[in-house]
Amino acid sequence: MTPLSYWLGFHLALLILLGIEYAIAMRLRNAHRKAIWAVFLWVGASLALATLLIKPFHIEGATQYLAGYVLEQSLSIDNLFVFLLLFHLFRIPAERQPKVLFWGVAGAMLMRGAFVTAGVSLLARFHWIEYLFAAILLFAAVQMLLPSKNDPTKTPAWITWLSRLRPISQNTDHFFVIENNRRMATMLLLALVAVELTDVVFALDSIPAVLSITRSPFLAYTSNIMAVMNLRSLYVLLTAALARLRFLHYGMSLILLFAALKMLIADWLPIGPGLSLAVIAAILAVTVITSLTFPRPEDSMPTA
Repeated sequence: MTPLSYWLGFHLALLILLGIEYAIAMRLRNAHRKAIWAVFLWVGASLALATLLIKPFHIEGATQYLAGYVLEQSLSIDNLFVFLLLFHLFRIPAERQPKVLFWGVAGAMLMRGAFVTAGVSLLARFHWIEYLFAAILLFAAVQMLLPSKNDPTKTPAWITWLSRLRPISQNTDHFFVIENNRRMATMLLLALVAVELTDVVFALDSIPAVLSITRSPFLAYTSNIMAVMNLRSLYVLLTAALARLRFLHYGMSLILLFAALKMLIADWLPIGPGLSLAVIAAILAVTVITSLTFPRPEDSMPTA
C-alpha cells in the first residue's frame, strides 16, 4: 500500500513543474524554443522521479516505472497524429491548439487515474481479466496494421447531429461565446471534447499495456501521467516530423503485441521490467531508424 504522502507529494511536484513550465513560456516567445525547454523539463523530472523511486520501491520498482513511462510515451506519440487531424477538422488555429491540449491533459489525468484504479482492482479480484486485457491489446495491435477507413476531412456524424440539436459557433477563441443574445458552444469546445474522447479510446490500450509491466497503482499512474504531461510539448516539436516516420504504426503494433504476450504467458514465463524496457526501446529504435533510412519517395525528393 503506497502511503498517502507519496500521492500528495507527486501531485504537489506536478503543480510546481507546471509553474516552472509557465514561467519559461512567459520568458520565451518562440513556440519551438518553449517546447524544447518544456520537453527537457518533463523528461528530466521523469528521470529524477525514477531515481527517487529506488529507495521506496527498490531497483525493480524504479525499472517498472521507467518501462511503463517509455511504453506510454511511445504509444502516446501515435496520439499526436490524431490530434493533428482533429485540429485540422475543427479548423483550430495553431495559437489556440495549446489551450485545447492543456485542458485535454488535465482531463486525461483524471481519466487515467480512474482507469488505473479500476484496472488494478479488477486484476486483483478476477485473474481472467488479465486475458481480457491481453485480447484488447491484440485487437489494438491488429487495428494499427489495417489501413484507416476514416476520412479525416469528413465531418463526424456526431458533430452534424449536435449542430442540428443546438447551433454551434465557429469561434475558436473561447469555449463558450454569446452570439445573438444566446450562449453557444464553440468549435474550440468541440475540439476539446473530441480530444478527451480520443484519450479515453487510447487509454483502453495504454492502461492494460502498462498493467502488463506493473501492478502497483502508484507506479502505473505516475508513469502514465509523466508521459501524458509531455504530450503538449512533443506535439509542437514532432507534428512536422511525424509524417516522416512511415513505419511508426508497425512499431506501435509490435509494442502492443509484446504487452499482450507478456500478459498471456505471465503465469508460466514472467518477463521482468528490465527486459520489457529493453524490448520497447529496441522496437522504437528500429522503427525510427528504418523510417529515416527508407523514407517515402515524396519525403526524399529535394525541395525547390
